Amino acid sequence: MTLFIAALLGAIQGVFMFLPVSSTAPLVLAQHWLIRHDHPMPAPESPEMILFDLVVHVGTLVSIIVVFWSSLKVFCIECVRQSLAWAGKGEKETSLLYPRLFLLGMFSVLCTGVLGLSLKAAFEHIFAPPYMVGVTLILTGALLWWTDRLKPRRRGLKKINAGVAGVIGLAQGMALMPGLSRSAMTIVFALFTGLKRRWAAEYSFFLAIPTICAATLLQGMEVVSFGGLGGVSYAALLTGFVVAALVGIVSLKLVVYFLYRARLKVFSFYVWLLAAAVLTGLLDLSI
Repeated sequence: MTLFIAALLGAIQGVFMFLPVSSTAPLVLAQHWLIRHDHPMPAPESPEMILFDLVVHVGTLVSIIVVFWSSLKVFCIECVRQSLAWAGKGEKETSLLYPRLFLLGMFSVLCTGVLGLSLKAAFEHIFAPPYMVGVTLILTGALLWWTDRLKPRRRGLKKINAGVAGVIGLAQGMALMPGLSRSAMTIVFALFTGLKRRWAAEYSFFLAIPTICAATLLQGMEVVSFGGLGGVSYAALLTGFVVAALVGIVSLKLVVYFLYRARLKVFSFYVWLLAAAVLTGLLDLSI
């Protein structure tokens, strides 16, 4: 894989990672197109290429840290401070809001993992036909359109409970279905639970950090067991990582802008056009 190809794939990942549209299809389709035009790179289903995909996903986690730096810094500092204060019993009425949110986030990841490990193979089998991908894309567009019509959400951070965390975690697990977007599913179902738009966004994107890191670690172990990176160099991994991070910052700021103003339906048109292309055969997903 050349550095130019690595940068191109990193840019694609950066653009589509945060947009509430399916990010898997553009990246995989781009890889197949490049292979068809004789660009040297491993097959998309190979362990080293899956690792590359995850590395550019990790690159977009840098985008989350940059865009939400203020909130993330407060979360980390307060989580440690409140935990230490509670452990040392230095304060009689210590607030445990942030440690509780951390535990709820881990519960969401657990729900994602349980659902993903249990149904991933089934999802890939049932939704393998192109027409099923078209159906899930239509569903994604409908959900995005519907969220803009919701009344103002009232649930704040203090009212996030295990039920809300479980729903969001399961929604993230459902995004394993081809055609469903992780960011769309988590944001939409967070809004359905009544979570305010700001907290729905931050919970969704913060949740991506442990989820993607865990998936990358597991895939890295698989690549090592298969004998190494093969056709993907460390320079290519680094290039894809950096480009995905830089492009992802712009993409994430765009999503936040539309989400806070209840205008996610602008992405519905893209999703429905993509669904039409799949269902009519203009876009070949059988590659």
